[in-house]
Amino acid sequence: MATPVHNTASNSLWPSLPVTAWQDTYATLHLWTQIVGKIRLALTPKLNHWWHSTLYVTSRGLTTSAIPYQTRLFQIDFDFLDHNLRIETSDGATRNIPLVSRSVADFHQEIIGTLHELGIAVQIWTMPQEIADPIRFEQDHQHATYDPEYAQRLWQILLQTHRVMTVFRSRFIGKASPVHFFWGSFDLAVTRFSGRLAPEHPGGVPHMADWVTREAYSHEVSSCGFWPGGGTVAEPIFYAYAYPGPEGFRDYVIQPAEAFYSPDLQEFVLPYAALQQAIDPDAMLLAFFQTTYEAAADLAHWDRAALEPTNQ
Repeated sequence: MATPVHNTASNSLWPSLPVTAWQDTYATLHLWTQIVGKIRLALTPKLNHWWHSTLYVTSRGLTTSAIPYQTRLFQIDFDFLDHNLRIETSDGATRNIPLVSRSVADFHQEIIGTLHELGIAVQIWTMPQEIADPIRFEQDHQHATYDPEYAQRLWQILLQTHRVMTVFRSRFIGKASPVHFFWGSFDLAVTRFSGRLAPEHPGGVPHMADWVTREAYSHEVSSCGFWPGGGTVAEPIFYAYAYPGPEGFRDYVIQPAEAFYSPDLQEFVLPYAALQQAIDPDAMLLAFFQTTYEAAADLAHWDRAALEPTNQ
């Protein structure tokens, strides 16, 4: 069992997580979550908007939640406190795979082999998704870094964001997604729906099949989330967008003052650093989520009276 990390910075509520400080661990962990997510995707009955594929934040890390297999259930959990990947089945079997620096190919081989030992046969598409220059999991010996401190910092941020997002989600009685983690784009998100169909998405999202995007955005949405950053975005951000984006969306006045519309990302952005410096981070984040939702809902004429509880 790995020794839990006890570091003042990493154990703060909103720890530092610059991309350059953990980019090798980030890349490896991203691919590990894709392997686990694809196992869930392969065995879970399909749900609208790909909700059957996501992971969920737990009090120790990330989980697939219960996955059906024949007459049994099993689940796979990332534990970022003890740094184990834990597999549990409904017939009482448990296996732990240490989270240590190891290649994606090695991780893939061990998890598939462990499932086979548990009587669970699963085939996944081993090509990573939403990643530039992908390498098949079984051939990837390049990505092999795991820094437990930075994995734990990521989880701590996801934990706090999940907590605030859950409050935000409770303030809506229309159709809404769970607060869930997308392993393809590696972000935590929650989405509200107007109840209306959306125009067919034009596709063209880098490293994503157009038919996947069109299913995800089949209905009108306002979505917000947290992303650790990547590429030209060197720091974590909170984001919010609408599809379809109503006229005037980018010019809508939102809160807090530190938030802005990014033409490059085509969404509103609240820098994570601004939240770290806030006197009341929860209030700042809720204001960002709420005002960007209002930008989408008001400009697109959502029936807010029917979609929002009267006692909030």
